[in-house]
Amino acid sequence: MPDTLNEVIVEPVSGLACRIRPAAAGQERAPCLLLLHGVGASEAGFVELARQLDPRLSVMLVRGPLVFAPMQFGWFRVGFTPNGPVIDAAQAEQSRVALLGFIGQLPQACGADPERIWLAGFSQGGIMSAGVALTAPETVAGFGLLSGRILPEILPAVRRGPGLQKVQAFVSHGVDDQTLGVHFARKSKELLVDLGVPLEYHEYAGGHALSAAMVGDFARWLGLQLK
Repeated sequence: MPDTLNEVIVEPVSGLACRIRPAAAGQERAPCLLLLHGVGASEAGFVELARQLDPRLSVMLVRGPLVFAPMQFGWFRVGFTPNGPVIDAAQAEQSRVALLGFIGQLPQACGADPERIWLAGFSQGGIMSAGVALTAPETVAGFGLLSGRILPEILPAVRRGPGLQKVQAFVSHGVDDQTLGVHFARKSKELLVDLGVPLEYHEYAGGHALSAAMVGDFARWLGLQLK
């Protein structure tokens, strides 16, 4: 598969646009990582990170389906109120279903190993990653929630059981985050522990940003999953 990090392609099943950094040549059934951007950003922001990640991985940079402005996309609309974030739950659900369609075609479309697919993202991208993994744990090996939260709206679709206990989670957050306070990460930690999801958890100095320390810890965690 060619490196299309400088090219946007559209996956026909889900209708989602993406950029691809394939796994190193000669691999069959390669492990795969989907990276999801935050609201108002685009997949292009992950291009340099994708080039730095483990060459054993096929890395997919997936674009949110909602267009807010040129090269500004999202997975659902959100408003920030004194009582916390208020989301368009229907849009979040549509994006979750689209991501499941995207994941479902990966083994046939690019030879991905269906047992080694990870999903991770920053902010709203992390929210979507957690939503997919917790409601459909059979589809992924693990997820990364980077400066995000777990939507309470998905909880009715989360089923306790051995499926969740096989999904590995990485949760990280800045303690000075003014967009999504660190209490969201701590609440996510409590929920995941209660659900029996294996978890690595980190807090960092700093705000709502994908820091070098956060990226480094995530990359290390992902490398351990590959082993």
